Amino acid sequence: MNKPEKRIRDIIRILHQTYLNSRTALRFRTPLQILIATILSAQCTDRKVNEITPALFRKYSGAADFAAADRVELENEIRPTGFYRNKAKNIIKTCQKIEEDFQGKVPDNMAALITLPGVARKTANIVLSSGFNRAEGIAVDTHVKRISVRLGLSREKVPDKIECDLMKVVPKKDWLDFNYLLVNHGRTFCPARKPRCKECPIRHLCLMG
Repeated sequence: MNKPEKRIRDIIRILHQTYLNSRTALRFRTPLQILIATILSAQCTDRKVNEITPALFRKYSGAADFAAADRVELENEIRPTGFYRNKAKNIIKTCQKIEEDFQGKVPDNMAALITLPGVARKTANIVLSSGFNRAEGIAVDTHVKRISVRLGLSREKVPDKIECDLMKVVPKKDWLDFNYLLVNHGRTFCPARKPRCKECPIRHLCLMG
């Protein structure tokens, strides 16, 4: 095993030890619910999304319900998450497409998921990993983007290009967990401002260390 391979494996091993059973903080019970929650989480905290989704999912129990939703009413229900007009539009159109093209079921593969309105690779990766326990890539959100650069795993700025770099160095068996590990690490030790480098468990493996 060469040094770069050993470094990434050591990083993943330590993060697994630090953040046991890392999974998304979004609360859901079905693939549709994690899809909707992930759309709502854009530019919004998971905590805020979790505050509104229980009532939302009681009212809209399936894709057909969201597909038939009154747009203004849905906008008001998801308003606290921000960008609610665009999110409501995407949710309704996405669920209409799920009803029309996928027999009312959220598709379980990347190629189909990214055909849904408002669903790019990041959202699709989260739905696949959390909703179907499948790994076709690595979701790149703000935490993954920031920490990947700090760790020297990518020099890119575009999420899709960062994902390509990560898929080359992160063992495929760790793709499912890698996003959640970095999200937890970003929240605990490595925020955008004032990272807690002195306390960081992977400081010795970090370019900033």
